[in-house]
Amino acid sequence: MARRFWSVFGVGALALTLAACSSTAPKPSASAANSHGGYKVGNPYQIDGTWYYPNEDWSYDETGIASWYGEQFHGKYTANGETFDLNAMTAAHRTLPMPTVVRVTNLENGRSIEVRVNDRGPYARGRIIDMSRRAAQLLGYEGKGTAKVRVQIDVPASIQVASLAGRRGNEPALAAVAPKAPGDQSQQQNVAEAPPPAVPVEKVAAEALPPPPGVVAVAPPPTPTMPAPPPAPEQVALVEAPPLPETVKVVPVGPTNIYVQAGSFSSIDRAVRLKTLLDKLGSVTVTDTKVNGTIMYRVRLGPIGSVDQADALLSQVVNNSPEARIVVN
Repeated sequence: MARRFWSVFGVGALALTLAACSSTAPKPSASAANSHGGYKVGNPYQIDGTWYYPNEDWSYDETGIASWYGEQFHGKYTANGETFDLNAMTAAHRTLPMPTVVRVTNLENGRSIEVRVNDRGPYARGRIIDMSRRAAQLLGYEGKGTAKVRVQIDVPASIQVASLAGRRGNEPALAAVAPKAPGDQSQQQNVAEAPPPAVPVEKVAAEALPPPPGVVAVAPPPTPTMPAPPPAPEQVALVEAPPLPETVKVVPVGPTNIYVQAGSFSSIDRAVRLKTLLDKLGSVTVTDTKVNGTIMYRVRLGPIGSVDQADALLSQVVNNSPEARIVVN
């Protein structure tokens, strides 16, 4: 879908906000309106020099900055073949399978909703998820353009929508071709060779003869009848996943801060070396945390007062650490 490339060319959250403020959205085209999405994980891909690795991550839980997209992509295809609807409860994510259901919580006001990931993006540095306009409205950040959020996968719901999407059969079946064995002449013959002439066929007359004297004739067994073929299996109707409801929960949230995380290392020496390179940019700390039983050393700058300031700092940090990102704690 075309929206996957907007951030590559530097379109900011403000431009998206202005573009999405019109009250009337264009209608989807006839071809797009008839599309159906399928289940898709996808191969690794590169955007603007950064590699992304889609995968099934049933433990996904991340904090960061959310953006949103709307009218200029309404009615166009999403990355998994659905039709983007700016009023639906959907979102774009860079690596989660499509579809996946995630719970997104606005850490600034406690509003929390579930959306279905059906698109790829955002590719602006420092953003972890791109929500539809309606989802941003429900989370309360449509006017601001961005929000500090927590994104968590809903495993049971994700398995259900993935199962339904996989039954739609979007992926073309691969033809089974037997490999050619070395020296197998039977598969290397000249197919243009003329076939041998057909054997001539003549009519044969058949006449029933009486049995010889003293022989009792026995009637031939009845010709066996082939059993009727079993009835064709009943076609199972494919069920579309129902749209997610616009259910907003309000959960307690505490104060949070924005940081630029320059890197996370299992070696403290590497973390200290990176800190030394970044000290000129501001307050840099090295903290340890345990991830899957392994102690990791995180190099972070901050806290930072606003998303705009974090974006500006991130653009400097990536010169020394291309994997740097914005996190919220």
